[in-house]
Amino acid sequence: MADMGMDAHRFSIAWSRILPNGTGLVNQAGIDHYNKVINALLSKGIQPYVTLYHWDLPQALEDRYNGWLDRQIVNDFAAYAEICFKEFGDRVKHWITINEPHTVAVQGYDAGLHAPGRCSVLLHLYCKSGNSGTEPYIVAHNFILAHATVADIYRRKYKATQNGQLGIAFDVIWYEPMTNSTIDIEAAKRAQEFQLGWFADPFFFGDYPETMRKRVAERLPKFTADESALVKGALDFMGINHYTTFYTRNNNTNIIGKLLNDTLADTGTVSLPFDKNGKPIGDRANSIWLYIVPSGMRKLMNYVKERYNSPTVYITENGMDDSNNPFSSINDALKDSKRIKYHNDYLTNLAASIKEDGCDVHGYFAWSLLDNWEWAAGYTSRFGLYFVDYRDNLKRYPKNSVQWFKTLLSSS
Repeated sequence: MADMGMDAHRFSIAWSRILPNGTGLVNQAGIDHYNKVINALLSKGIQPYVTLYHWDLPQALEDRYNGWLDRQIVNDFAAYAEICFKEFGDRVKHWITINEPHTVAVQGYDAGLHAPGRCSVLLHLYCKSGNSGTEPYIVAHNFILAHATVADIYRRKYKATQNGQLGIAFDVIWYEPMTNSTIDIEAAKRAQEFQLGWFADPFFFGDYPETMRKRVAERLPKFTADESALVKGALDFMGINHYTTFYTRNNNTNIIGKLLNDTLADTGTVSLPFDKNGKPIGDRANSIWLYIVPSGMRKLMNYVKERYNSPTVYITENGMDDSNNPFSSINDALKDSKRIKYHNDYLTNLAASIKEDGCDVHGYFAWSLLDNWEWAAGYTSRFGLYFVDYRDNLKRYPKNSVQWFKTLLSSS
């Protein structure tokens, strides 16, 4: 990273490395490990941006009370965060409490595709338990209260001496109306409110979007007056993980979804990377969901600026993946011209949003430095700027995008 000219690195602390049982006895080896990581970064002039929760809940808390479904998680997460502030806050000035809460709520508790794999059994026979119509909203509510509680603790006890900032990394697809019809334009707006607005609106306005309150009704948890006051203003910055853009159209015919009252049916929309004639919205990367639409970055930044009155923004993830083709040579895998074009075009749109539109963007993190385990896709997906040879002791080789970034950073 230092050789490339990078001045910041985003990484995650694993809760169970600090507290193996989720609470109680602190694991000193975990503290020592992250101290080494932080100090090594700072010795090279690289600022650590630390994520406290990137989907790795200690199993003990899932076993004890179903993790994020129980309000107790708010207190336990706050206690874990405070340990991190005490141990690392003298050097860490940017904290991301939660990575992609929307993904956890929907994929973990509605679709059941990610941990802990809960959903309505009527819809997905592979889920042993869950309720797609209520649990995503409960989990989301606890995420929001957890961040707000942690932010309150930090501001009262640590900010004066540590002078850090706290944010959340939101996953945000940009939604483009399928047609110019009013009904599809409204559908795209609604889809965004059920994605970003669901989690961001409470921090800026003290409550969920009105469209969610109307459509989800009694299944949507309510903030008390004290909770609303705690939540509103609890973000120092917005992290935005943005990769792709989808078309969106109105949909009121999701019969199964309506029976289950799941989040997708609640939006009354369908979002896909294809237009009404089946034409892709852009060139596809390796992941089945990742279509390359650079203009979505600028549109999204302007949406955030206008809806939330020019908040401080960091692009906390942006990038694309190649396939892990077992028949390709390493030399061929290093020729990632598609990735170079992706970053060039997305950064060009991001720069325009800053210089021409006045969006308040303070930083950009490429996902990812190294090829790594990509959740359900495993090692079949390569997002890294550096190629990792899984067959030879995890040796690392710079792809062409490394030199491209190095040249870009040295000229800026």
